[in-house]
Amino acid sequence: MQITHDTRCALLTVVDLVNSAPEEDGHDALGSVADLAAFVRDHDVSGVGALSAEDLAAVHAVRGRFTEVFAAAEPRAAAAVINELVAAAGTTPQLTDHDGYDWHVHYFAPGASVADHLAADCGMALAFFVVAGEQERLRRCEAPDCQNAFVDLSRNRSRRYCDSRTCGNRLHVAAYRARRKEAAG
Repeated sequence: MQITHDTRCALLTVVDLVNSAPEEDGHDALGSVADLAAFVRDHDVSGVGALSAEDLAAVHAVRGRFTEVFAAAEPRAAAAVINELVAAAGTTPQLTDHDGYDWHVHYFAPGASVADHLAADCGMALAFFVVAGEQERLRRCEAPDCQNAFVDLSRNRSRRYCDSRTCGNRLHVAAYRARRKEAAG
């Protein structure tokens, strides 16, 4: 599956948005307007003005809906949520070439709120996966102590962990040690 630069950026953004949700310890990576501003800056979300507590609440709501997409057991359920998000965002596709990037499509309306911007652009990126029959690439980490979302962009759809250097390596080392202990014992 070939993915354009803007779609890849939107996918990385939606994954980070979903993974920003409160963990068991209650820590929300988007707990304040300042956190949201940092998220917007770190993900190069363009066309966003001053942020407010209302924006933060709206982004939390959108984040919850995207979490539903990653939890959807089948494409019809994912499509229903994506359709609602994109429609509510007032999607207005526009061709643009800005900040040194070649022509690409923005799906949010000019002057859209940050929540509508995320819902439209990220929603369309996820929609492309559903349309391509690739919804199973929208996954959760298989490590028992991690439930981070990720998009499996591997050729053979074999990725199991959100980060092979942390979750994957940790589990492989634990399995290795268990085998060594069993062989020695």
